[in-house]
Amino acid sequence: MQRPMRRIATAVATAAASLLLALALSPTPARAATHNPVVFVHGLSSSADSWDDWIADFKADGYTSSELYAFSYDWSQSNATTARQLATYVNTVRTQTGAAKVDLVVHSMGALGSRYYLKNLSGTSYVDDFVSSAGTNHGTTTAGWCSWLYTSCAEMYTGSSFLTALNSGDETPGSVSYASYWSNCDDALTPDTTAILSGATNVEVGCVSHTDMNNDYGVYEQVRDFIA
Repeated sequence: MQRPMRRIATAVATAAASLLLALALSPTPARAATHNPVVFVHGLSSSADSWDDWIADFKADGYTSSELYAFSYDWSQSNATTARQLATYVNTVRTQTGAAKVDLVVHSMGALGSRYYLKNLSGTSYVDDFVSSAGTNHGTTTAGWCSWLYTSCAEMYTGSSFLTALNSGDETPGSVSYASYWSNCDDALTPDTTAILSGATNVEVGCVSHTDMNNDYGVYEQVRDFIA
């Protein structure tokens, strides 16, 4: 009985060795790519829901829910107040995800509080890429309709003291990569070129409405590629 048992033991050992060899030679499954968390900042008279389309697009392109964060705030308050709240929010995202830096993607007036955070609240230490879509970076005279009602709107009006201070000196401080996407038929920005930032990658996307600038798929693709 010993000889058959030895044959069985040898066969088992050979099979085990073959299995181990196959496992050693098989390619290691690719690890899922990780991204900087993306923090989205909405604009005047808007909400975090305005980013739903782009968040869905990012997920379709491999981002996870734990990498996408839509910041919500009271858009009527001073953009400086929003900037302080954004600073707290970014720190919370970083703590939650373990990421050293985030990417900021902003729309319209959301550019003002976000840029205040970068310039005045050490945000450049915690942001890798900054993307402004239809950002009111140098103000707009269309803010006249609401400048007497809301602090944020008064600050967004062309020539305001807030904008003068925000745009003094370097408009793109720190080692952050900056981009600004703007439309040549944006009725909310007067003029359209107010969105251009000195020192940034400035891209005219053609004729896209102001409200579509943060859900248009063609603009999304450019934003996605910039922060990749």
